[in-house]
Amino acid sequence: MKAGIVGLPNVGKSTLFNCLSNAKAQSANFPFCTIEPNIGVVNVPDPRINRLEELVKPERVQMATVDIVDIAGLVKGASKGEGLGNQFLANIRECNAIIHVLRCFDNDNIVHVDGSVNPIRDKETIDIELQLKDLETVEKRLEKVNRAAKTGNKEAQVEQGLLNRIREALLQAKSARTVVPQNQDEEALMEDFQLITTKPVLYVCNVDEGAAATGNQYVDQVRELVKDENAEVIVLAVGTEADITELETYEERQMFLEDLGLKEPGSSVLIRAAYKLLKLQTYFTAGVKEVRAWTINIGDTAPKAAGVIHTDFEKGFIRAEVIAFEDFSHYGSEAKVKEAGKLRVEGKEYIVKDGDVMHFRFNV
Repeated sequence: MKAGIVGLPNVGKSTLFNCLSNAKAQSANFPFCTIEPNIGVVNVPDPRINRLEELVKPERVQMATVDIVDIAGLVKGASKGEGLGNQFLANIRECNAIIHVLRCFDNDNIVHVDGSVNPIRDKETIDIELQLKDLETVEKRLEKVNRAAKTGNKEAQVEQGLLNRIREALLQAKSARTVVPQNQDEEALMEDFQLITTKPVLYVCNVDEGAAATGNQYVDQVRELVKDENAEVIVLAVGTEADITELETYEERQMFLEDLGLKEPGSSVLIRAAYKLLKLQTYFTAGVKEVRAWTINIGDTAPKAAGVIHTDFEKGFIRAEVIAFEDFSHYGSEAKVKEAGKLRVEGKEYIVKDGDVMHFRFNV
């Protein structure tokens, strides 16, 4: 599961990517500096794993990770191949969610591709390019489906109805995600279409250092604009975050954050939000050899979760022993949790909850 960072050139995408992944993507003051998409595997900050480490004292700790993709800047006309448009749009299509970076700071030394800072216009530029690409996809698909629908093919008629509703939305400059599937057939079709504007989106307002804690008038404009989109808006001073990652010690980083009025780096907030955006959650295994966070989809059953460790665990699943993280933290050990009667035995139908500490019994 991957989240792709998108935006116009020079809004801070590559700097943000470097910040998140500690990879060093080239970051320069001109467009098209990122051509191949850079992929960073990023640890998901989670205080719960620190608590489990403290209690269990394992030999090693492994955190959950999320893949972040740095996609080059889109420009007007990208849907028609302007700039490196086709390649960028293909890279976005391969991602499962979008982190849309908007420039919300003034700085005469950093060129804006459209000559002035205006996050509302920038957002619309990107949205329109993505919508135009989706419109092209929908119209091509409609050409085929219309022929089949005329013959009385019921499945084709269902698809035709959905495609026409999406087309109508796109023509009104609305994203495909605003079209709600009416039933399971439409849900499956929607997934099959692989439209860019159905992907969930998270907005990052890149501000200067002074606005890191409180935001600014540009951020207020963005919040107002996206209030009906059911999308999260995160405020991040990307340049400052990059400076924080360069500091040697945890203490130095904390002092820097306190000076800014922040409790934790904005990048940590963003990584957790991206994880949630991808509909991912975490369960833990906790033993003296290893404390580990495992990534699963929200709604996964216990056998599915076991299969993330090894396919044999899913095939031969018998049962799962489950402790809620809060109980493990409160009682301090597995033995004390058992004594308190808080360890549960769950079967194949159990839907795993975020933060469950699990041990699987299986037979192959």
